[in-house]
Amino acid sequence: MDKTRAHREALKHAWFNMDHSKTPIRKEIIVEMDKYPGRKGQGIVRIISDEPNSYWSMSTHQKNPIEYAKERLKEDEYKQYKLIVK
Repeated sequence: MDKTRAHREALKHAWFNMDHSKTPIRKEIIVEMDKYPGRKGQGIVRIISDEPNSYWSMSTHQKNPIEYAKERLKEDEYKQYKLIVK
């Protein structure tokens, strides 16, 4: 096993042996608008769910990121998420 792989395995082992029972629940949809002139009105949407027994995240570039985020918030799965616009 090479050095990088061994280090990655050690980090993974340490992470899974940590106590995550006190991890605060975080459910957010974060919209970050692009600052480039050619992408005016576009942005990145990140959806994050961090709970004591699970972590999940995804991100996507959208031409209408606020509309995309609002549509996600209407879905049952995301109704409890907090919308943050940066």
